[in-house]
Amino acid sequence: MTKEQILADVQDIFRDVFDEEELVIKDETNADDIEDWDSLAQVRLTVAIEKKFGIKFDFGELTALHNVGEMLDLIVKKVTI
Repeated sequence: MTKEQILADVQDIFRDVFDEEELVIKDETNADDIEDWDSLAQVRLTVAIEKKFGIKFDFGELTALHNVGEMLDLIVKKVTI
């Protein structure tokens, strides 16, 4: 699975979690860029991503992420292991 394919799937998850069909995420997108991205939204994103890709994040991995690009890199790493 390529990073582009993962981005497309994660894009759909973001649109679902934030209930915004026109939402577009980029590598540099972070919580400051999306008004409703709070701790509850973070949990919903994490659970949806874990379910979609059949992976599990460690708490330390999540707290180290600064933007969507870093999240995508982590997903790529986990799905290719």
